[in-house]
Amino acid sequence: MFKKEWVKERRNRRKLRIRKKIKGTKDKPRLSVYRSNRYIYVQAIDDEKGVTLASASSFNIDKNLKLNKKTAEKVGEVMADKLLAMKIDRAVFDRNCFLYTGKIASLAEAMRKKGLKI
Repeated sequence: MFKKEWVKERRNRRKLRIRKKIKGTKDKPRLSVYRSNRYIYVQAIDDEKGVTLASASSFNIDKNLKLNKKTAEKVGEVMADKLLAMKIDRAVFDRNCFLYTGKIASLAEAMRKKGLKI
């Protein structure tokens, strides 16, 4: 097996292991995070209906921002503001296949500081 395929398979196994434990509802959506080399994205998903309730990304905030912890915090604040405006104050955090450190952790902490219960 080529290394690239092995990495993708390992990432998918990690993702499925996390996803089978958490579900999102309308009152408590799942916050799914994706991080590329350049941008970070977060979506609030209602798994019962299969609908995205809100989303935020560093691409939409400013295309020229470099991906670092400050950028992730800005995205987290924007997402928390959107959810609080929709009167949603609780959510389930889905880190996808990424480790809960660095940018992913700073995104979650910024949402908690804004008043969202994760």
